[in-house]
Amino acid sequence: MVSKRKLSKAETSGENGKADLPTGCSETKKSRISAPGEVETEGIFEELIRVSGIVLKAGEGQNEIAVDQTTFQKKLCLALEKHPTYPGVVKQFISGLESHIKDRNQFKNCLLPCAPTQIEGSRTRHSYCDSLIKLLLGIKTLQPAVITLLLEKIPEFFFDIVGTFGTDFPRLIISQFKWLDKLLDSQDLVKKLMQLVSVSPVSIQHDIITSLPEILEDSQQSEVARELSCLLKQGRWLTVPVLDALSHLDLDAGLMAEVRQSAMTIVPSVKLEDLPVVVKFILHNVKAADAVEVISDLRKNLDLSSCDPPLKILSFQKKVKSQVQASSSMSQVTTSQNCVKLLFDVIKLTVRFQKEVSEAWIKAIENSTSVSDHKVLDLMVLLLIHSTNTKYRKQAERLLKSKIQLGCMPEQLMQNAFQNHSLVIRDFFPSILAVAQTFLHSGHPAVVSFGSCMYKQAFAAFDSYCQQEVVTALVTHVCSGNETELDVSLDVLTDLMVLHTSLLMRYTTFVKTILDSTQKLHPCQIRKLFCILSTLAFSQRQEGSYIQDDMHMVIRKWLSSTVPNHKQMGIIGAVTMIGSVALKRNEGDGSSLERQELNSERGEQLSNLLDLVGFCCEQTPEVLALYYDEFANLIEKQKGNLDLQLLDKFGKSLVEDFPSDFVVDLSPTVDGSFLFPVKSLYNLDEDETQGAIAINLLPLVSQSNVARVTGGMHSQSERVVSPLCLSPCFRLLRFYTAEQNSGSLEEIDALLGCPLYLTNLEVEGKLDSLSKQEREFLCSLLFYALNWFREVVNAFCQQQDAEMKGKVLTRLQNITELQNVLGKCLATTPGYIPPPATFDSEALEAVGPVRKKTGKKKKTDGSKASSANRSEGDDSSEGNQPDTELSELEKIATEREAENPLAKLQSYRLYFRELDLEVFIMLHCRLLTKSVLDTEMHTEFCEVVQLGPAELSFLLDDLCWKLEHVLTPGSTRRVPFLKERSYKDIGFSHLCQRSPKEVAMCVVKLLKPLCNHMENMHNYFQAVIQNQGAEDEPGVNIQEHMLMSSCYQQLLLTFHSLFAWNGFSQSENTDLLRSALQVLAGRLKPGETEFLLPEDLISESFHYLLNFQQSVPNFHCAFILTQLLITIAEKPVAGWKKEKIASLAKQFLCQSWVRPSGDREKGNQFNSALHTLLCVYLEHTDNILKAIEEISSVGVPELINSAKDGCSSTYPTLTRQTFLIFFRVMIAQLESSVKSIPAGKPSDSSEIQLEKLLRWNIAVRNFHILINLVKVFDSRPVLGVCLKYGRLFVEAFLKLAMPLLDYSFKKHRDDVQSLLKTLQLSTRQLHHMCGHSKIHQDIGLTNHVPLLKKSLEQFVYRVKAMLAFNHCQEAFWMGVLKNRDLQGEEILSQASGGSCSDEEDSAESPAEEPSGRSTDPSDEDREGAQGAGFPTEP
Repeated sequence: MVSKRKLSKAETSGENGKADLPTGCSETKKSRISAPGEVETEGIFEELIRVSGIVLKAGEGQNEIAVDQTTFQKKLCLALEKHPTYPGVVKQFISGLESHIKDRNQFKNCLLPCAPTQIEGSRTRHSYCDSLIKLLLGIKTLQPAVITLLLEKIPEFFFDIVGTFGTDFPRLIISQFKWLDKLLDSQDLVKKLMQLVSVSPVSIQHDIITSLPEILEDSQQSEVARELSCLLKQGRWLTVPVLDALSHLDLDAGLMAEVRQSAMTIVPSVKLEDLPVVVKFILHNVKAADAVEVISDLRKNLDLSSCDPPLKILSFQKKVKSQVQASSSMSQVTTSQNCVKLLFDVIKLTVRFQKEVSEAWIKAIENSTSVSDHKVLDLMVLLLIHSTNTKYRKQAERLLKSKIQLGCMPEQLMQNAFQNHSLVIRDFFPSILAVAQTFLHSGHPAVVSFGSCMYKQAFAAFDSYCQQEVVTALVTHVCSGNETELDVSLDVLTDLMVLHTSLLMRYTTFVKTILDSTQKLHPCQIRKLFCILSTLAFSQRQEGSYIQDDMHMVIRKWLSSTVPNHKQMGIIGAVTMIGSVALKRNEGDGSSLERQELNSERGEQLSNLLDLVGFCCEQTPEVLALYYDEFANLIEKQKGNLDLQLLDKFGKSLVEDFPSDFVVDLSPTVDGSFLFPVKSLYNLDEDETQGAIAINLLPLVSQSNVARVTGGMHSQSERVVSPLCLSPCFRLLRFYTAEQNSGSLEEIDALLGCPLYLTNLEVEGKLDSLSKQEREFLCSLLFYALNWFREVVNAFCQQQDAEMKGKVLTRLQNITELQNVLGKCLATTPGYIPPPATFDSEALEAVGPVRKKTGKKKKTDGSKASSANRSEGDDSSEGNQPDTELSELEKIATEREAENPLAKLQSYRLYFRELDLEVFIMLHCRLLTKSVLDTEMHTEFCEVVQLGPAELSFLLDDLCWKLEHVLTPGSTRRVPFLKERSYKDIGFSHLCQRSPKEVAMCVVKLLKPLCNHMENMHNYFQAVIQNQGAEDEPGVNIQEHMLMSSCYQQLLLTFHSLFAWNGFSQSENTDLLRSALQVLAGRLKPGETEFLLPEDLISESFHYLLNFQQSVPNFHCAFILTQLLITIAEKPVAGWKKEKIASLAKQFLCQSWVRPSGDREKGNQFNSALHTLLCVYLEHTDNILKAIEEISSVGVPELINSAKDGCSSTYPTLTRQTFLIFFRVMIAQLESSVKSIPAGKPSDSSEIQLEKLLRWNIAVRNFHILINLVKVFDSRPVLGVCLKYGRLFVEAFLKLAMPLLDYSFKKHRDDVQSLLKTLQLSTRQLHHMCGHSKIHQDIGLTNHVPLLKKSLEQFVYRVKAMLAFNHCQEAFWMGVLKNRDLQGEEILSQASGGSCSDEEDSAESPAEEPSGRSTDPSDEDREGAQGAGFPTEP
């Protein structure tokens, strides 16, 4: 009832107000009886508001509105206009409003929505009403004054803490200006708001900026957008509100690009939490036309390294010890990870819903060529695209694979992604698994390695579900039967077993299923598998017992088999299990009683197993030798970790028979009948007459031969003693003795100096008189002796005693002497197969293919020689390419075989025992004096033993092969292990027990002696150069020169293999790389390298190696030195290094390379090195066009004018035999270089156009010179190169040069005309080549003629379009071009056909070089090169 009376009174007052107002009470406040909560005093403001329909409330209550909003505004507007003092009443009204809102509660009520008045018995007419202030802003007469009042109120709240009065007043005030129906002066309002932004606190600035899109009129958006983009650059705190406002403005394309660029500039410096907002704005509504440019800029500016959590690893390590610290660190990690995750959610949305963004990301990454340009972001985006966008999945996968092959995506990038951004990467797990599976199918080693690393990182970084999926995928690879997948998967499982044993134990059941597919595994793979299973089975207690039972059953089944390789697999499995059982147990493994019971139980099981193994081995020497080798490898691998009691129990019986089987007392005569008389040789202990011993080698070999001839008839109980077991048994004896005696070999040191029972080895001139059986016997004897000496050197190389060192060096000399004798014997014994030196079935199976491969290679060489006249060029081009199927060392070995029969021992490498890495400690030796004890027979001399050139070459050769095998280079263009993959580890079984890092560390320790040897080689060849022509004994000097050259080459290869290792790109190996560089830099600055920066170390190392340029003895050494310098310079590339490399390559090209015999260097190895070196020169020179012009304009004419077997005087490496190499490289590099000339744009200035025209003029002139050389050098391979690269050049001209000519024709008409004239001459010559190809019916060349015609036609009509574009179409004339041969003579038989078909006057260009006889992969899969001619001047 109260409310009804109030309403009636209000309405009455409203009706009679007109009569009451003029009475002049506007200035005074009148009191009236008010309802509780209403404003008590009433001025003109309160009265007019009340009579218009709103009841003002004091305190916390909302203002109430009793009428419709529109009705209120009309009543109030009418009341003001009809007021007697109008327009003065407006000022009074605003003054009253100002007084009213001084009270914060009343001000808040005016800013908050009004509440509809509830009338008893009726429903509310409207549920929502605007605030009083917003209603007043809707009245034209009041709006300007109310706006001014509100803006003046905002500064009052600058220093208020939000929430002090429960209300954010600035935000409420600014919200009043949103969505007004009509703004009388929006320009003024926006201007004042922007002024307010410049002085307000950040929170108020934020509110003003985000409200602007709802306040602005359409005409103001562009102007305000520019002001906001300026704000972006002024401070990071307004980034989010400014971008939020800009994203809601409707901007034209030009302004949007301008604003986007402003946002792009702040990406590197923006706060991490604001980064997703910035990226979202940049990618918002990006257009297809500029998507690639936008994404490319974003890639450059977006660096996730700032998001890497530096405390992540530390926090995990300390989590248990200090929960507070861990939680603190984890909070930082979580914040960083969440921001990155939001960032990738933004990218994911754009990739999913904006087609052009996916394409742009792929194109932007593809366009990056430098290794340093690639980031973690690239890898993560490619995985994101792969997982999000099915259409681009294959494209992303191919791009990632390509980048890995080029060395642009090192594994370190991927490790950083998993370690620092696992929260994001986890979402891509299905894609990671799919990509890793695909990569393991690849033939490229870098791709396979990357895929295996993905598996390892995913297992380490993700949850148990992902770990199970990883293990399942790896087991699937192992069971697939594919050799590459199988080996790599087992390696990955081995790494996981070592690094994450406890985690992998959960999935032992999955790994155990591989036992069901062991028929596909080789013994080396069995070794890896049982190593994994044994570790998992014996590392846990009863949980692993069922796995142990399965392993026992499988091994017993294999050992009981009659199939030889099954027995070998059983031996490998049994020995591997012994290794797991015999490991020393930690005290924490349980009580001593439990350990004794456990060891007793295991010991009984394994004793039974070993009894079965021993029974299987007794009658088969190869199997027994494998048993010895496996046991020796086990002791070496677990050195110091084996339980000596168990080792004594299992191993003692194996080594105790060595003395009785192989060692006899030394006596002057040996009883028995043998093919050759027995003679004691190589005795280093001749002074010890009493108790002297000898290795009973020749009698054992004879006995073995007799047993083989008689079919091996012997008693089952009789133990077979074979020379095959000599070296393996000694290796086991050596490791067993060292393990039992804390590394001491004193018990067996007599074996180092004891002689062997051999025969007289002075075979020069006697071999032809021997029978085949005798020659083969002699070869076998030499192989056994060499392998014995190799094992002896392995055993005693680390002895510190000077006398022992001297004996080891003497044994090295014995090895080189015996190799010389063996080389002569093998030369007269064709078809001979040596006794095996490694004994698993993998090696035994490899014996046949290796011999066949050698024979096939010889046959191929012969066939090449016989077909030289038919296809001289194709054979040459094969040798021109550096990326051949042979590895670097295989090419060297092949080349040396042709020059030196002794080098053919390279083919028999698998039949020699492997040298241990420790042997290379002998490289430290220079001169060592061995004291010989005075006796009655030897009292008058002191023998000097030194590491001579032959021994040095022997050691370096083996070291090179080891490094090439184990240290994978950073970027490998071709697959080194697509060849017999299953045999890749033969001869490296000991080496493969070490990680690449361990091998690299070993080589780094050898760098000082290697540098010493390098400097000795340098000094030697410097002296040779100075004394050239003064040689009295050319034969001896030639032999010595070849040996020293070989040492120099192997030293350079060793350095290159080390520094090219891809492991140096990983952060954990940074210190190792620094150590290596310090050694090199220390040769120039001794004692000053400790505190040098990495860049300075690289610079000093580069200069040190550069000093050897004056002494390289042959072209291949020059090539390797250049490659080494490039490898060093690539660490961080600098301009001066590029110039140095270019200068060095040119120096080598301009040098005459002659052998000591006086012949010029030649051959496939020389051609391959020349090709690469010429590419290096042209790629590193600062002006490639000038360099090509110099060679083609200076070097080639000199060659043309020289004698038949002459060469260019400026470039002595340019001969008629190597012309094809120079020609191919020059035209290929020319075609590649023009692609770097930017295409013409309408916006280019006249100077830029002129500069581009000049570059194209030089390029076309070079092209013309090269094409015309076909008139002189018209061989088929040269024609093929012309047809191939000529088309590519013309296509590049059409794509890049013709747009330039379109826009520069009017300003530079003469230059354009000259350019087209020169190119026209070239295309005519190309046309003649097509005629030549047709008339000779050469299918390899004519296949490309149709493509050529098409390109020529495109060129002609493109020129016509260019003239039409410039309104000069009348200058174009098209006639008939006749078919002619290379000399310009018309081809009459095709004249009529040519007139019709070549109506477009196209001078055609070279077709592809035939692929039938080429090994250059680029020759085989590219299309024919084509071109076009323009017959008339414009």
